[in-house]
Amino acid sequence: MIKGLVQQENTTILNTYAPNTEAPKFIKQLLIDLRNEIDSNTIIVGDFNTPLTALDRSSRQKVNKETMDLNYTLEQMDLTDIYRTFHPTTTEYTFYSTVNGTLSKREHMLCNITTLNIFKKIEIIP
Repeated sequence: MIKGLVQQENTTILNTYAPNTEAPKFIKQLLIDLRNEIDSNTIIVGDFNTPLTALDRSSRQKVNKETMDLNYTLEQMDLTDIYRTFHPTTTEYTFYSTVNGTLSKREHMLCNITTLNIFKKIEIIP
């Protein structure tokens, strides 16, 4: 976790990497554990090792209960995926599993809904 000033605003950046197994549970618990540290000026970035929406995964993957629980926690904390907010229908992927033959966007950048206005443009660059 990094705390500092960005354009004269107190900002906290939390970079995380979730394990390959039980990633949604890991991210949810991390958010719950850090909820007192997360405010409207917190940006959470990293490889969550899980797609958050149906658009973030290929058609062969299902939205599981753990991912739905994680999304509920994000909603309760007023956190949103910045890329998905600005690109609600785009299906760009950042990971291809040769073992499973699936595509997914597992890297995410979350912020409080109230601070979305500071992001003018966001895109996936391969």
